[in-house]
Amino acid sequence: MTARIGVVTFPGTLDDRDAQRAIRVAGAEPVALWHKDKDLKQVDAVVLPGGFSYGDYLRAGAISRFSPVMETVIEQAKAGLPVLGICNGFQVLTEAHLLPGAMLGNDHLHFICRDQKLRVENAETAWTGDYRAGQEIHIPLKNMDGRYVADEYTLDKLEAEGRVVFRYLDFNPNGSLRDIAGITNEAGNVVGLMPHPEHAVEPLIGTGRTDGLPFFTSILKKLVNA
Repeated sequence: MTARIGVVTFPGTLDDRDAQRAIRVAGAEPVALWHKDKDLKQVDAVVLPGGFSYGDYLRAGAISRFSPVMETVIEQAKAGLPVLGICNGFQVLTEAHLLPGAMLGNDHLHFICRDQKLRVENAETAWTGDYRAGQEIHIPLKNMDGRYVADEYTLDKLEAEGRVVFRYLDFNPNGSLRDIAGITNEAGNVVGLMPHPEHAVEPLIGTGRTDGLPFFTSILKKLVNA
């Protein structure tokens, strides 16, 4: 019996089907979760996918954070449930205070869509075990509100504790402080990033590479070996 990984759909979510496919390609079972349903259907991990939930009104992720499903996700994440937030999902995680900091509009005030070079900074989270620290990868990026910000104390703490998981290389696409592309919580079970690994799991799509697949194989191995 394989691991079951839930994928939440909010109004305005775009990439839930892509995330489900990536999970399936990795060898796990994707489970669709609806934003109004508090029941996580006994999944072993959760993905909050990309999109424009609730039209990004107020702030990106600000309304989704109060969806019924998030009440359970927050409770279980604090108890150790692995959670991955991709793009809009990362925004939801910051709004839910499962990850520190906030996401603001890109510094150039434009939507950006490109293949983005990243460096793996932390290969010890639940979602990055199949990478190695220092590895350089290419993952598709598409966002309007992708600028990660936090106060200096929080940034220094993230750096000191090794909680910066990914960093932009060659080009900072949105003005994120310290080139931060993704972070993790203290326990390493919650990870958020702006690039879209689910779009880089098969050679025929996305970047033409499979650099995003280790996100999903990492969590599968973590769950199977638990």
